[in-house]
Amino acid sequence: MTTSAPLSGKTAIVTGASSGIGRAIAERLGAAGAHVFLSGRSAEPMEASKKKIEAAGGQATLVVGNVRDTKQVESLVERAVRDTKRLDVMVNNAGLSYPAPILDGDPEEWRAMLETNVLALLVGCKAAVRAMRKLGTPGHVVNVSSIAAQRPDSGVYGSTKHAVNCISATLRRELEDDPIRVVNVMPGAIATNFGRNFDPKVIAGIVSASGVKIDVKQGEKLPDEVLDKAQPLLKQLLGSPEDVADAVLYAVTAPSHVNIADIVVRPPKQLAL
Repeated sequence: MTTSAPLSGKTAIVTGASSGIGRAIAERLGAAGAHVFLSGRSAEPMEASKKKIEAAGGQATLVVGNVRDTKQVESLVERAVRDTKRLDVMVNNAGLSYPAPILDGDPEEWRAMLETNVLALLVGCKAAVRAMRKLGTPGHVVNVSSIAAQRPDSGVYGSTKHAVNCISATLRRELEDDPIRVVNVMPGAIATNFGRNFDPKVIAGIVSASGVKIDVKQGEKLPDEVLDKAQPLLKQLLGSPEDVADAVLYAVTAPSHVNIADIVVRPPKQLAL
């Protein structure tokens, strides 16, 4: 690897890596030379990312699983350390949103958000820090939050992201004497399948802009073709996953004496998430 591969020889874990922001982060870190452990629920898109990473000169290992099972999160960290003898970057990206009003909400959907967005992230932070401390090397923990955490009325989903911000700030304080930095990334509206839960009018606008003739309802998966075609035309309203991935790469390649605490990545115009 050359100087164009700043993560050469390093190990990174990315949860929620089978789509959207997580997939883009994994591919970006892999292209920068890291051995990336991609964790997600769908193997096929991660296989495609693995090929891209290897073509760019990096390495990739796929781990299919669900972060709601905290034992799987712990074993993911253990496997990465066992296989590579190191851990340099932990990206807690897996996230879930059900935007129904509180009075119309489903407790099982609330549970899914809390277990995915908060509990899994906490377990990932703890497992990664313990591993980094044992290895005795500098590292970065990256927590993917949301600009929803900047609003006091962003619902149950927003409350989970307020929790992420609080967890990141608290962990950062706990690690002030360690060479481990905590980076809190808050994306705005990004062209990913996370958008399937946007307001139906917003979804209709995205599909219309793509020119793809399909009927997509709120909560249904948006085809990659729709997102890929719509984002360049709606870039005032929708950022790209690669924008977030670039921010993460910038943060994790900073030296450990530089504490890049919070990063907001958003398009020029902002949707209320």
